[in-house]
Amino acid sequence: MKDVAQRAGVAVSSVSRVLSGNPDVSPVMRNRVMDAVAALGYEKDLIAQGMRSGATSSVGFMAVDIANPIIAAASAGAIRELRNNGYSLLISSSDGSTELDADYIRSFQLRRVEGLLLSVADEEDVRTLDALEQFTAALVFMDRAFPRNIKASAVVYDHRSGMAAAVDHLLDLGHRKLALINGAPRVRPARERANAVRQAIRRVKEATVVVRGGSYSASHGYDACKTLMGSASPPTAIIVGGNQILQGVMAALVELGLKVPDDVSLVTLDNVPLAEFISPSLACVTRDPVNMGTLGAELVLELINGGTPRTVELPTTFVRGESCAAPRG
Repeated sequence: MKDVAQRAGVAVSSVSRVLSGNPDVSPVMRNRVMDAVAALGYEKDLIAQGMRSGATSSVGFMAVDIANPIIAAASAGAIRELRNNGYSLLISSSDGSTELDADYIRSFQLRRVEGLLLSVADEEDVRTLDALEQFTAALVFMDRAFPRNIKASAVVYDHRSGMAAAVDHLLDLGHRKLALINGAPRVRPARERANAVRQAIRRVKEATVVVRGGSYSASHGYDACKTLMGSASPPTAIIVGGNQILQGVMAALVELGLKVPDDVSLVTLDNVPLAEFISPSLACVTRDPVNMGTLGAELVLELINGGTPRTVELPTTFVRGESCAAPRG
């Protein structure tokens, strides 16, 4: 800044006012300073600026798996909204590790982010909860539940509506043996989906559902599908609780020589990449992850500016596809 001031022939304080966007600067002064900035290639030291002011104009996003297309889409929505408001987004991915969740929360605290969007791997992990209790910046949970003693906003999905509509469709087709290959029960989405399916089948007395919880991974989908379809009483319809799980389910069905929907009906979650090229077309419970990211960013900015914590719920919708048909016999 001293070099810029010397070249422009002004005081260092004048350079500071121009670069901070102070409106009380004449056009002539602003032009002289900006010409000097351009000539010298000057860039502000954001770290030093943050240490002085306590404001880093940055928000963290701790994702459970950045490779998940849903997380990637939510990140895109958050990045756009934050960029429009002068903030940048720092992203980490714990790959489902609770230890890394806690480490990243502490790391973001040390980096002095002004807010943090969270998609934790385990809502009940003691290390994660301890790190959150010590976190002092704004918190927004992304489709996760959190203890009342932690002050935070949240964006959540109404998983029940979409899953209930999917079960209703399968029941109307005549299915009575359903299975849900689900994700980890220690996070909100898996619990909500399991509860929705169990409640929805009650309208048909003889209908049953088997829930197989596990990791959000292709390996879990593969193992669970092979076990279910190899049992003495296999399901006639499978609901898949995650796009990563779907990869394993599809691989298992191919290996078993089973066709969709001739041998088993299939409902999946989210429009997976290249889904339009899959035949038969997949019945799907859909949601809007980009909107979730946008709303998460809006909520964290509200908290940064002194707003009150609140929770916003987004809908899910069931879209019929050719992967569902009446069961044989």
